[in-house]
Amino acid sequence: MKAIILAGGSGTRLWPLSREYYPKQFLKLNGFKSLLQQTVERVLEFLSPEDIILLTNEQYKFHVLSEVSEISPILADKVLLEPERKNTAPAIALGMKYCLEKLKVSSEEVLFVCPSDHIIRPTEKFIEYVRLAEKAAKDGYLVAFGIKPFYPETGYGYLEVEEEGKDGYLFVKRFTEKPDLETAKKFINKGNFYWNSGMFAFTIRTMVEELKLYAPEIYKLFNKPLDEMLSSFHSMPDISIDYAIMEKSKRVVAIPMDIYWNDVGSWDSLYDILEKDEKGNAILGDVIAKDTENSLIIGNKRFIAVVDLRDVIIVETEDAILIAKKGSAQKVKHIVEKLKAKNRVEALEHRTVYRPWGEYTVLEEGERYKIKKIVVKPGAKLSLQMHYHRSEHWVVVKGTAKVTIGEKVLYLHENESVYVPKSTPHRLENPGKVPLEIIEIQSGEYLGEDDIVRLDDVDGRKIDI
Repeated sequence: MKAIILAGGSGTRLWPLSREYYPKQFLKLNGFKSLLQQTVERVLEFLSPEDIILLTNEQYKFHVLSEVSEISPILADKVLLEPERKNTAPAIALGMKYCLEKLKVSSEEVLFVCPSDHIIRPTEKFIEYVRLAEKAAKDGYLVAFGIKPFYPETGYGYLEVEEEGKDGYLFVKRFTEKPDLETAKKFINKGNFYWNSGMFAFTIRTMVEELKLYAPEIYKLFNKPLDEMLSSFHSMPDISIDYAIMEKSKRVVAIPMDIYWNDVGSWDSLYDILEKDEKGNAILGDVIAKDTENSLIIGNKRFIAVVDLRDVIIVETEDAILIAKKGSAQKVKHIVEKLKAKNRVEALEHRTVYRPWGEYTVLEEGERYKIKKIVVKPGAKLSLQMHYHRSEHWVVVKGTAKVTIGEKVLYLHENESVYVPKSTPHRLENPGKVPLEIIEIQSGEYLGEDDIVRLDDVDGRKIDI
């Protein structure tokens, strides 16, 4: 069995923590490890690193590489990039093609597909369900993992199953996507509905047969060699595996799982998993709550005082604060839609942005200027680049910087500075053993991140000239 871990999604319902450029699979919400790392470690309980494929895209490549390398260096060679984000059906087809062509597996190989941002426990019981799914997949079924519902959730899809089954699984009658509250209540009362976890198992042969029947556009591209499939990936339909195959196939069974599962798909979901105080408050950060009950309060760098509130969600980041009523957390995605419509950067990235070489934080910005704190990892270097619309001034705060400006190379130490003129090729490197910290002052008529012309890049990013 091989596992395909889907790590290319961009969740919006956990805004302002989860953003387009740093989505929830990379967040550390319930401990010291990210949701992606927790997912990988859970899969490693029943598979070896060689049997795992991490499917993501160019935008998240270095995040995934950084996180999985901390678990096993083998996993760094198991990252497969989608040329374009096209939803789960094309992604899974790409993963299958990779397994056949690059890993040389048989078409009878069972694939276990799972998202990278769920919380599941206990792992031991979950593995028993995966082994059962493997057996059902070998019998020619497409296997969905159903979760016994605890309440009428409107943010999940549902599986309606037959009352009778065999060998621990049930035949699926139909899928229903995110019903309204009244419909969800009816599902709960009927008793034969399960939440759709978004995890699946099947043999490559079975899924290919179903692609041929129900998703001919994907099937046609799947039959091309891997390189051609990648180059034609832009023409794939943007469709989920649920819509493309699972809702249409006559070969779908569900394994009902009686375990704790949470897709952390909203702030309400996160509240459920966090430890509460004696008044039912889940609190992270520097917070004092007075006469406040059953609330989620997450602070970042500022002190938060809360008085006489009940059933609220408060989330503070460096550049945004979310205040919502509990039970309404699914509406956060509408805020993100409005931010995107207005081209607001808060929908895309945080004040601190992570790069393969380190990170930068925007400290201050105004008309014609921007001030950043830049941290470069030991031994790392930025791309050789230039800007048409801005000049830069660098001041070293900590460590040693190797700086290339045009044909000149120099070393800067703490409290030393250098000026970088417009349209001049330049590069910043950290030759030392400790993180390099600098303050960068940008000045010019345009200060957007897209005013970067890359001339050379050690991290494999696109070269512009």
